[in-house]
Amino acid sequence: MTTVNPLFGILILSVLFAILDAPVLTLAASPSKTPHQTKLGGAARQAAVDTAIRYAEAIAHGDKVAAGQLDFACQYKLVTVPLAEPAQSATADSSYNDCWQALTAGHTPLLKRSDTGMNVLWPSAGPLVFYGDDLSRASASAFVMDALGLTPPGTGLHLAVTNSRSIPNGSFRLAPNGKVIGVPTTLVDLTVHYHDPLTAPLTYGPNTVQWTSTIKRERRAVKSITTQWVVFSGLRRHGFPRDTAVFHLPVETTPEAPGMVAERIPFTTETSRALLDSLVWWGPDDQPGMLTVAAARAAAFPELRDRVAMLNRILIIDPNQADALTVLTRNLYGVLLREAAQNHKLMVKDPALSLTVNEFYWTTAAASDRLDLSLVMEVGGFSQPTPADLLYRLLPALQTLAKIYPERLDNRFRLGMAYRWNNDQGPMVETFEALVKDIPADRKTPKAEALLQLAWSRINKVAWNRILHDPDSFRAYEDAKAALALAELPLDKFLAEYTMAYSMIFMPDYGDKKEMMKHLTEAKRWFDDIPGKNEEVWRYFLHSESLKAVLDGDPMFQPILAETKLPNG
Repeated sequence: MTTVNPLFGILILSVLFAILDAPVLTLAASPSKTPHQTKLGGAARQAAVDTAIRYAEAIAHGDKVAAGQLDFACQYKLVTVPLAEPAQSATADSSYNDCWQALTAGHTPLLKRSDTGMNVLWPSAGPLVFYGDDLSRASASAFVMDALGLTPPGTGLHLAVTNSRSIPNGSFRLAPNGKVIGVPTTLVDLTVHYHDPLTAPLTYGPNTVQWTSTIKRERRAVKSITTQWVVFSGLRRHGFPRDTAVFHLPVETTPEAPGMVAERIPFTTETSRALLDSLVWWGPDDQPGMLTVAAARAAAFPELRDRVAMLNRILIIDPNQADALTVLTRNLYGVLLREAAQNHKLMVKDPALSLTVNEFYWTTAAASDRLDLSLVMEVGGFSQPTPADLLYRLLPALQTLAKIYPERLDNRFRLGMAYRWNNDQGPMVETFEALVKDIPADRKTPKAEALLQLAWSRINKVAWNRILHDPDSFRAYEDAKAALALAELPLDKFLAEYTMAYSMIFMPDYGDKKEMMKHLTEAKRWFDDIPGKNEEVWRYFLHSESLKAVLDGDPMFQPILAETKLPNG
């Protein structure tokens, strides 16, 4: 049996009483800190803010080394996989190149041009930043990418700190199954201001949805947007070369075993991204003088693509910019007329007669197969814009211009023509009916020309619908007859007689054939008085597809057809 020394027992009791008598307050002598969040002091907070600004500016200026030195994922790789020869700058530069490629890989889809036909936007060549449907998924760096920040092509961007705050600590491990490290984390808000509306990045307009492929969604130029950046502090104590770095993209990791989920490095409650509610677009009142100058500049560009790109950019900022609308509509209408001239291949020296012939080409084409006026570049797989592309871009611009400047009769004439070529049957008639009504009776020439165009809109409606008893055939005849009574120019008198004859094609039994012959004879008489006329142009009018089919079908018209035959038969 073992005997316990009484002195040992007394010693144990003394120790126990000493512990029990110790003041409990010593356990709470220092304030407690939450393990989930460490708040930074003023200097440390400012260092985090400065890091966010320097990092964003490095991306904007394409500074690969500076961006890599301030990027957490890049520095993490250098810390966890040390370079074999760190003194060799070539190896270090290669690492920063790799970091830059990873950093900017997400920018590539936002720089792909998808403009077709006449939807091209300025800058017409080189990078065009368009966020499209990727806006909500774009990383923070996409809003300061070097395509936006460098000059040229644009005037760059400006960063302003709008907020900073501590968030729960970020955490990561430097080795598999290693210790989890928590570091103070700051969320820094930087508002990006784009200086130039002509080179600013683009988004879709608010509340636009892609219902069908034929609907062109509204596009807007971004004026400013706020981005938030996650900044880690206190990294140097864990082996990092710098004490602060921006968490922009996660570190690429692989699962420890097949089927397992890869570890997330780092872990944070926030990500570096854009705050979509902060989006502000350029508007008409921001820089109206610049838009006016840009419209004049666009008019001088030698290439149509460049002209249209600049004008389209102006019009997404101010859809009612009159100078841009005027230049755009005149250019597109002129190109359409040149396309007609290339197709019919007639040499017409007189400008007024040339305009009439070219417009007549598209008028008759619109009532027949209309392939050129329907098949767009995107659908047809063409490498260049088609007449349909020109027409589809021309129409909305003409509509807007007619709405804001109804007194411009030349624009309303073009709008009525464009409606006819697009086979918009109601508008093509209504537009010229309104013109006939609005032009005073004492302005005989423009009123006569409006009546003639009204007649042709009615004729095209009947020709396309193939309804031979349509009363619009008779109305077209009466419109042309009224135009003849007002006409002062030989060209208008020729057109009036020709139009009356043409309208009779769609009347029962071609109306009175003798009357048709009379109108064609008078049309030829007035045609001979037109400056710059030639027999080739007369043959072109007389051999128009629908009219020639009627003339070939009755021997009584042979004399007038015989006059148009070439010497070789």
